Amino acid sequence: MPDVILPVLDEAEALPWVLERMPDGYRPIVVDNGSQDGSGDIARELGACVVDEPQRGFGAACFAGLEAAGADVVCFMDCDASLHPSELPRVAGPVLEDDADLVLGARRPVDASAWPRHARAANALLAWQLRRRTGANLRDLGPMRAARRRALLDLRIADRRFGWPLEMVLRAAADDWRIAEVAVDYLPRAGRSKVTGTVRGTLRATSDMARVLS
Repeated sequence: MPDVILPVLDEAEALPWVLERMPDGYRPIVVDNGSQDGSGDIARELGACVVDEPQRGFGAACFAGLEAAGADVVCFMDCDASLHPSELPRVAGPVLEDDADLVLGARRPVDASAWPRHARAANALLAWQLRRRTGANLRDLGPMRAARRRALLDLRIADRRFGWPLEMVLRAAADDWRIAEVAVDYLPRAGRSKVTGTVRGTLRATSDMARVLS
């Protein structure tokens, strides 16, 4: 069964909710990216495998989790309670059944507060760029996703910031991966977002992704 890589930076409020809802057989790997709120200790107390990654950056945390994983198939998921772990089998299923090489969970907000307008607009632009560049019919960058671990390592994704998820899709498409998308519910997150919750955070992430696109 898959390992689930959860990049974490100060998510003490959301961690119990996420870890307590992990599907049977899905092993959580919490990558603590320099939390100051005890997130790593909370995850350990709840039985999760915890990896400490001192290099700051979303991509750095994802890569550290990928290296630490042992399962053939790995999932990635934000650990802010905006995505329900019960959706993981729907995302991982096509990879486990060899119907797809990379599956992205297209976010379907349950209410307007879950996805601020500025963040949704930035995502729509990036999704359009992805469709144009790859030919894949994608509507979202999909923060919940699944693929085979060894194949991901072989992609040699270089970005260690917010460009990581975009570079993954671009490199996968260049290698002729079968890329699919399934809809997943998108919930109001626990606590304040470091990215989509602020215009500044969204601009920073968009800048990283624009760099990858160029």
